[in-house]
Amino acid sequence: MEGDKGAVCVTGGTGFVGSWLIKRLLQDGYSVHTTVRPDPDRRRDVSFLTSLPGASQKLKIFEADLSNPESFEDAIKGCVGVFHVATPVDFVNKEPEPVVIKRAIEGTLGILRACLNSKTVKRVVYTSSAAAVVLNQTGTDIMDESYWTDVDYAKSLGFGGSYFISKTLTERKALEFAEEHGLDLVTLIPTFIVGPFICSKLPGSVRTSLAMVLGNKEDYGSLLDFSMVHTDDVARAHIFLLEHPDAKGRYICSSDRTTIEELSKFLSAKYPEFPIPTVESLKDVKRHKGAGVTSKKLIDSGFQYKYGPDEMFDEAIQCCKEKGYL
Repeated sequence: MEGDKGAVCVTGGTGFVGSWLIKRLLQDGYSVHTTVRPDPDRRRDVSFLTSLPGASQKLKIFEADLSNPESFEDAIKGCVGVFHVATPVDFVNKEPEPVVIKRAIEGTLGILRACLNSKTVKRVVYTSSAAAVVLNQTGTDIMDESYWTDVDYAKSLGFGGSYFISKTLTERKALEFAEEHGLDLVTLIPTFIVGPFICSKLPGSVRTSLAMVLGNKEDYGSLLDFSMVHTDDVARAHIFLLEHPDAKGRYICSSDRTTIEELSKFLSAKYPEFPIPTVESLKDVKRHKGAGVTSKKLIDSGFQYKYGPDEMFDEAIQCCKEKGYL
């Protein structure tokens, strides 16, 4: 472990990205404040965080909720950087769309105000999503940071609606707020994150990426045109953007792109123990075909990806086996 680099805050510490980011930050010599949703009955197991190397000395866990943005102030106090990872995720529309969107936007703006009020936060890294980029009718095959999801078009497609819309509107509002108030904020835009995980639930993007391994036919449509990045590369990119002096604006984070046919061939050759569907059997899979994205801006800034599809799928499958999902 490296020397002390000061304290940073990670919101949403029990989630897929947040928990792995905490692991990486502790390894890199940071003290970490993280937030978890209130748990009055103490039923939530956070031992996967508290047992991380260095956690006993350098990790503090705070309770906070996006519905009450002021609750983040204590966690942010004294931090030099904030990673705002927490987000409402509702792909099955359990809550009305406006409720999810309002919580995402107001929670984020409240956290940004707390960063301004702290007087110690030098930069905020906001975790956005390719969901905020690719859903539009431009007809472009490769999109960069200048592209935004068209909210009306996303609504018309009707899948995972509140997530796509809330990520788009929240990122826009965060950038506007930062510009208006002189807050140093950059946004990271990952595609599907594939790889190892320490959180207690099977992450949605891992479940989707392993749809052909797990036999989840309802997720095959998401694999038609599939862009992906390794868990640890996403964590490393967050830290890179915190530390890189000239970082500004939006950064797409995606290392590989494939099709469902290519993925079928790759998985069946690499993992013969699983009944991967044949290319022929996938011909009738239909859904909105997405666009690819480019990470040129992030790479030109000096970031280097460390992992490819072999590591992504090997480590995701190994984690699923260890945790009983396979």
